[in-house]
Amino acid sequence: MNSRDFLLLMLAMGAVTYLPRLLPLVMLSRRTLPGWFAEWLELIPSAILSALIAPTLFAQPDPRLFTLGNVELLAALPTLLCAYKSRSLAGTVVVGMLCYWGLKQVM
Repeated sequence: MNSRDFLLLMLAMGAVTYLPRLLPLVMLSRRTLPGWFAEWLELIPSAILSALIAPTLFAQPDPRLFTLGNVELLAALPTLLCAYKSRSLAGTVVVGMLCYWGLKQVM
């Protein structure tokens, strides 16, 4: 691959990455969104985080089996309770790390 093709490839990859983020911002920046749509958009980060975390919490890595007694799930339960009660990110992280570490030592 010569340097011209490489430069074109890098520019195309940048455009493909940047345009899907830029277009909604440009198109929706001057509009007022309906209330239901704004509420729906607020749920997207929680849905993405849940989709990323759920396989780790509910399944063993190898072989992929559904389990309810793995360390990650057992540590997540008190962490979730702490997050719900305290609304503190730092406190939740500390509780989650301590629970995970403690359960790893015991199990």
